[in-house]
Amino acid sequence: MKTIDEALAAHLAGRITTLCACWLVTRNDGITLGFTDHDRALTVQGVTCNPANGLERSAVTEGAGLAVGGGEVSGSLTSEGLSDAELEAGLWDGAEVRAYLVNWADPSQALLERRATIGEVTRAGLVFRAELRGLSQALEARRGRVFSGQCDADLGDGRCGVDLASVTFRGTGTVLLSHDTRRLRVSGLHSYTSGWFDGGRLVVTTGALSGFACEVARHDRTDEGAELVLWLAAPQMLAPRTGITVTAGCDKRFATCQAKFANGLNFRGFPHMPGTDFVLSYPSRNSGQNDGGAIVS
Repeated sequence: MKTIDEALAAHLAGRITTLCACWLVTRNDGITLGFTDHDRALTVQGVTCNPANGLERSAVTEGAGLAVGGGEVSGSLTSEGLSDAELEAGLWDGAEVRAYLVNWADPSQALLERRATIGEVTRAGLVFRAELRGLSQALEARRGRVFSGQCDADLGDGRCGVDLASVTFRGTGTVLLSHDTRRLRVSGLHSYTSGWFDGGRLVVTTGALSGFACEVARHDRTDEGAELVLWLAAPQMLAPRTGITVTAGCDKRFATCQAKFANGLNFRGFPHMPGTDFVLSYPSRNSGQNDGGAIVS
């Protein structure tokens, strides 16, 4: 049950109301933007909600129990704070949305109606539509571990323990040349052997695509510089002199964990677990293994 401020409750009980909707959207990079369907800027929770950003909302659906609720907002890509490049770079994916009911005559009277996260984003010309997913969606995520020969930790997280801030596993470079949106040549990575960043993560730190991140498919060291191939195409070609950082990749194998990261004690897989070939095998008198000893070492 929501608790409504006394001043706002009195306003809602009056014969005439001055209400509008405001949204505060916090992206994964920490930037918070404000939007409103009112005709002038309002300050809500210390954030300026700009009408020029022009968001419109659809009806909100709510299911019984823990069913996932939803809704939709739409806006113009020509508005301040919204750009096609940012949407393409995924900066709005998973952003937190807080929807407020606000008395525009006194913006201090604001009621938090719901929280949601941005899901699928679609575009048509200069208009975009963003799906709003209710918080109960997080309860649908699968939890627990899978028994596998490969490590199930994320490289550098608390379970892994590898320090990705170390220069051994983190390189800083500058784009020299973009062959296309997936292949680029960079400087500053000459001290790393070919393949060191295979499966790693590239983050753009300067330029129009600052904040864009993508997994590295292949890393080759050449005399002209390091050649990087990305798994996914960037929204646009990276301009020369664009700054990047790249972190080493891990293929989740026990041998790699020991040899590359010297982190075998923190390996979160089961490297000695029998594989599918063992599960599907059957006893044979000619195998030479019928001596009562361990089959898997």
